[in-house]
Amino acid sequence: MALEVSNHGFSDALVILGAAGLVIPAFARFRISPVIGFILVGLLVGPAGLGSLTAQFPWLYYITITDAHAIEPYAEFGIILLLFSIGLELSFKRLWSMRTLVFGVGAAELLISGIVVGLVLNQMGQSAAGAIGLGLALALSSTALVLPMVGTRSAVGRSAFAMLLFEDLAIVPIIFALGAMAPNAQDMGWGGFGSTLLKGGLTIIVMFIAGRFFLPRVFSQAARTKSPEIFLAASLLVVIAASLATTIAGLSPIVGALLAGLLIAETEYHGEVEVITAPFKGLALGVFLITVGMSLDIRIIIANWISLVAAVVAVVLIKTIVTTTLLRISGARRSTALEAGVLMSSPSETTLIVLSAATAAQLILPSTAAFWQIVTAIGLTITPLLARVGHDIARRIDMGDEPAFIAEGDGPVAIIIGFGRVGHMVADMLKVHNQPYIAVESDVDAVAEARREGYPIIFGDASRPELLDKLRLGHATALILTMDDPVLSVRLVKRVRGWVPDLTIVARARDTEHAAELYKAGATDAVPETLESSLQLSEAALVDLGVAMGPVIASIHEKRDELRKRIKAAGNLDRDPILRHLRIDEAS
Repeated sequence: MALEVSNHGFSDALVILGAAGLVIPAFARFRISPVIGFILVGLLVGPAGLGSLTAQFPWLYYITITDAHAIEPYAEFGIILLLFSIGLELSFKRLWSMRTLVFGVGAAELLISGIVVGLVLNQMGQSAAGAIGLGLALALSSTALVLPMVGTRSAVGRSAFAMLLFEDLAIVPIIFALGAMAPNAQDMGWGGFGSTLLKGGLTIIVMFIAGRFFLPRVFSQAARTKSPEIFLAASLLVVIAASLATTIAGLSPIVGALLAGLLIAETEYHGEVEVITAPFKGLALGVFLITVGMSLDIRIIIANWISLVAAVVAVVLIKTIVTTTLLRISGARRSTALEAGVLMSSPSETTLIVLSAATAAQLILPSTAAFWQIVTAIGLTITPLLARVGHDIARRIDMGDEPAFIAEGDGPVAIIIGFGRVGHMVADMLKVHNQPYIAVESDVDAVAEARREGYPIIFGDASRPELLDKLRLGHATALILTMDDPVLSVRLVKRVRGWVPDLTIVARARDTEHAAELYKAGATDAVPETLESSLQLSEAALVDLGVAMGPVIASIHEKRDELRKRIKAAGNLDRDPILRHLRIDEAS
């Protein structure tokens, strides 16, 4: 039977895929998060937007979504895939190392934020049980939006992930607690919670044991077929089966998805699984964001904008203050704590689930739940803006903590100009050998991140003479230039050599010609970054091709001597330039 054009699934797919194809490139062009774009698309084409006009203009049916509930399963699947991908980036060892953050700061953040919000609502006339339900619902933060923006590797990302992980684990206990507080609830409410906890624990243990045994074999068989389709099918099968298992046990499906990701992360196939499922995760997450936009009704927002704005601001401020304070108490840097606090301040997609549970338990009125659902949707919409604000404030704090320039009483230090990947490596090696240093970088974000990691670094433009004056290079032990700017590095070497004739100047060179220019300008040593890597790559390739090691090493030495002589002649040197470091066996 041919597919009808008026089919709901067909037109909804057209809208979703069209949004993904247009929104992501358009917003990326202007460096705006596509999160906002998807939410705006949902607002525009949803039942409260153009979808409400399909009776007057039937052609709008094909570019709108009139039933928001029809695409909710896809949105839920997107969140499941997101948690699965997060699990792939982790390991049980790393998760165990975060237990203090998860069950300490995470638990405190959820409970204290929920209590404070609940107390405020109780003072405004909400019943005690309803205030508890609303407080816990609004204390939750969005895993689906927060983690894609900050990841799990940075200091802010680790803090946010720990708190979000505890919140995801706490959803089921919260829902059972609300059911037990219902006016017509029986004592079986807490008994049911205990039963679910027991079944859920046993399910997780069985999944852990079975996953360790079966998953490597399943993916091994899939890999032998050399078929991407089979590998993708196996990956999605594991995710769905794990989510269904925890759902049947009474837990959240995202717990199963996270556990599946953790188990696969322990196998050698985690990289391929992560790559092959990434497109589905991104598209399904876009569907979720479109459903968030559909829950917004501009007419209702305009009619109640004062109370809605006040509610959003109050929730954001309370959660920011609580989260920031707890992270500071736990030892986080001021900038990290504040950025994480602002990032975690908006409500969550799971807030909607808890609001529904509170309504079903008759703890709050349906009209009250509807109001806070709009507040939640607005909070999710402004999450990218909050993330930007938090990042900018944290950067200003880090810049305000700038260390003083080298004072008269300070001992001599090495100066590193440029703090990219090469500057980081040089700084780490100086630290290993107890050599004091200070770094200079012109990228504000790089400076802020380096300070969070504990590096002594200042913001400044090395091309300006007044910065070089403040560095007191006459008292420095060495000047190390690691920036990837050939013209500026040559100019700096000339300028500094004229001021400080005896200073050791080591510079990063792009190639042999650039190294010769640096030597002419007065560099003590110039290290071509591409030379040694190219020679080592050639050596490895020749040996792997079956050429004997002896002739290969001899030809490498000949090539290195040839390049050394070329640099020596071009740079007018009276000594051979350093082009390589001795191997450990040669040094011994």
